[in-house]
Amino acid sequence: MRKFIVYIILLILPVIGFSQEFNCSVQVTAPSVQGTDKILFEDLRKNLYEFINNKSWTNYTFKQEERIECSMLITVSERISSDEFKGTIQLQLRRPIYRTSYNSVMLNFIDKDFQFKYVQSQTIEYIENAFTTNLTAVVAYYVNIFLGMDFDSYSPNGGSPYFEKAQNIVNLAQSTPEAGWKSYESQKNRYWLVENLLNNAYSAVRQFSYQYHRMGLDVLYDNMETGRSSIADATESLRKAYREKPGIYIIQIIMEAKSDEMINIFKKASPQDKSRVVNSLVEIDPANTGKYQSILSTN
Repeated sequence: MRKFIVYIILLILPVIGFSQEFNCSVQVTAPSVQGTDKILFEDLRKNLYEFINNKSWTNYTFKQEERIECSMLITVSERISSDEFKGTIQLQLRRPIYRTSYNSVMLNFIDKDFQFKYVQSQTIEYIENAFTTNLTAVVAYYVNIFLGMDFDSYSPNGGSPYFEKAQNIVNLAQSTPEAGWKSYESQKNRYWLVENLLNNAYSAVRQFSYQYHRMGLDVLYDNMETGRSSIADATESLRKAYREKPGIYIIQIIMEAKSDEMINIFKKASPQDKSRVVNSLVEIDPANTGKYQSILSTN
């Protein structure tokens, strides 16, 4: 009987080994902090890497090649006390495009409200419906944002369960003294990012993600014109959300990640698609009007 149990365990181990969702690179730097033990930051980097990549965050099984590509770069700017630090966390999320080796950047921004406590060999553990530490909360929040945006790009509103988990982390963090969680602190923080994603008034933002990636980028290899047309439709969806509330945080983040990519896609598009997408982009992101108008003059 014991041999049989061992045999079954050995059979399922490969499946368990590939159940995690992320292939996330993690870096921790402290260029302006003097006299800090580098071993501590390397320990933090290693623990965060294992926390993100070795934990199962969903009920789905991911093969190794299906893992979500992302990165987190923590830059420590100040040591407040022996175990408390302040800095930034730069986040990037990438999505592979069907039948190509190209990865499209979905998010690429810096969260400047990052303060945390850490001691060497500290356990980093995420418990749903409980706020443990700000370090754990921030990282788990962005893991769920990554999941939600990735799932949204493959199926309409597929990321809702993960955005809801991110919002739950925000709710649990309302009594913490660290910044970034509360609506009144800023219009560009963790509170507003997930609020924008779940607010039905801006549902066109999530429609954009599916149209742009699944119906657009994933189609380009087989049918360039159809793919470009879908991406042009997606920009009109984004403009619809923009008109509901100009300048909302999520649209700013999307444009930071996507503007150059969209310019490259439409440089050789039909005049009709060029005109459509430029009209949308100029309205959504007027500060970069010159960049978008260059699409019209490119053959």
